[in-house]
Amino acid sequence: MGGQNFQLRQTPGTPGCPMHKPQILSSQLPTDEYSEATTPQPSAALPVLIFDACHLGVVLRAVLGMELTLAIAALYTSHNAWDWLMHTAWLTSGGLPGTLVWLLLACSLKRVLHRMDSPHQYAIGIVLGVVAGLYATAMLAISGEVVRMHWLANAITGGILAAVLVGYLVLRAEGRTPAATKAQLTALQAHIRPHFLFNALNSAIALVRDEPSKAERLLEDLSDLFRATLQDPRSTIPLSEEIELAQRYLDIEQTRFGPRLQVQWDLDPHALHVRLPPLLLQPLVENAVKHGVEPSQIGAKVTISAQLTQKKFLLLRVTNTLTSSKHLGDKPLIHKGQGIALANVERRLRLLHDVDATFSAAPRHGVFEVRISLPSS
Repeated sequence: MGGQNFQLRQTPGTPGCPMHKPQILSSQLPTDEYSEATTPQPSAALPVLIFDACHLGVVLRAVLGMELTLAIAALYTSHNAWDWLMHTAWLTSGGLPGTLVWLLLACSLKRVLHRMDSPHQYAIGIVLGVVAGLYATAMLAISGEVVRMHWLANAITGGILAAVLVGYLVLRAEGRTPAATKAQLTALQAHIRPHFLFNALNSAIALVRDEPSKAERLLEDLSDLFRATLQDPRSTIPLSEEIELAQRYLDIEQTRFGPRLQVQWDLDPHALHVRLPPLLLQPLVENAVKHGVEPSQIGAKVTISAQLTQKKFLLLRVTNTLTSSKHLGDKPLIHKGQGIALANVERRLRLLHDVDATFSAAPRHGVFEVRISLPSS
């Protein structure tokens, strides 16, 4: 499915007409073949490296932790605020290069260290901290007087700080192992499926008496959607598959809301191969329908955009128009009710991408916009 080509259309739905959607150009599979076609093939798991210190989040935490330690240490030898500020700056001139040296060495040697036993990895990490402490002392000696005992003190301090940083990297590596990551993602996704299931079943119940054919079609779409989500244990899927899942959800809601639900797609074909957590887009689309279309008798427009930026980041945007409560029959719009689903999505992004991913959700120029940026590789 990741290799399917999409015909991209951007025309919104109109009253009385089917909703325009991305059309799959390849041949459609029968329903009874879908389960076999979507069963993921086993793939080799990527190794989780303990000393993977090349990420921005690790660098920021290491630098901030070092700076806090030096600022506290400077308090012991300072007589006033200005003296403390100057002493902190002098210590930073040595501590910052030393920390960056340790991070650079750890990043460069991560694959070499990965082939060693864990105790040896930890010992080398601490030794590298001692080396970084001596390097920091050399930097301090360039700009001021350093006595012999300072070399010993900084070497020991470098080793201790390195041990703390190694402990953090070990916990981070354990949290990124396939088993741990999959368990956490499964727990988060479990919050999504029951909520969506109840909404879809309520829609079907409302149609059973008056429009049984629509109710039957809705239940068929629901069956296909859950077959795909429940049988896919992968931690990431291509954007093309996520778009198809979101489209199946929108087909269900189109049966419920009719012309009140207008959808516009703006998809970059080059972004369709990017991998992202499963059920990341569908909750955002569901959120837009629930808080944009459902409260309003005149409906709302939902726009889904996916673009690949020049910096190789995937930019996802889901917006819904905001309808003023002054329209007849419209319910007051309460945006704070959107927090649970959005917080769930943000936690999953942090789990997989840490600070490399960004997430924002806020009203903007007459629409409520959810904006996500994550690495494309």
